[in-house]
Amino acid sequence: MRDWQPVLGLPLWVWLFVVPSGLMLLCILKPDRMRRLLQPLWGVLDRFYNGAGVVAAVFMVTILLLIVGQMIARWASVTFPGSTEYAGYAMAATSFFALAYTLTHGGHIRVSIFLNLGGRHHYWLDAGAMLISALTATYFARYAIKTNLLSHMLNDRTQGQDFAPEWLLTLVAMFGTWPWNWGSLWAESGSGWVYTPVWLPQLPMSIGTVLLAIALWDYLSRMLVTGAPQIKGEALE
Repeated sequence: MRDWQPVLGLPLWVWLFVVPSGLMLLCILKPDRMRRLLQPLWGVLDRFYNGAGVVAAVFMVTILLLIVGQMIARWASVTFPGSTEYAGYAMAATSFFALAYTLTHGGHIRVSIFLNLGGRHHYWLDAGAMLISALTATYFARYAIKTNLLSHMLNDRTQGQDFAPEWLLTLVAMFGTWPWNWGSLWAESGSGWVYTPVWLPQLPMSIGTVLLAIALWDYLSRMLVTGAPQIKGEALE
């Protein structure tokens, strides 16, 4: 598997790094026009970020339910196979789905020593920090997806005692296949349980890092077209 295989005739790194950077340059040169073009997307993207935050909250509650289930199973002297692994998967999903939501609500810890020393150059230092963050997040998102693909290619399975129903794997696999292949996909699916393929709990990592990268590019563009940072920290009482 090549790291930067061509997509539509151009290397993948061009689409991931050069094209977004070019859009940011347009935001600097043509802020009014870019604002009119991008503003309709802002509300849609904010809904995605908030939705990811809700999903993260659901997985956090899932951790609680799994822990309670473990306690009840221990008191009842019955086994709860895979409970530790399921809780770990839920914790990872909580962390990654919450990344973009936390960023857009100013919840990430930010070391701003150099920004505070910037004086009148504070705005451009802030924009530069956002650009570096966006490039880094995009790089990690690309390799998070590659990790998912490699796990699927190798048919990597869990080393624990956790299982997943085959119908769930088929349902998730539908999103990675063309609709006309769904019939054969379900025809090959069974009704039993199998050891959890590693790509399944890795999906939140890929989705979360992709959303984080999109959020960083998104809020960098908002900053450039409005002339002010758009990430506001939540007030703590």
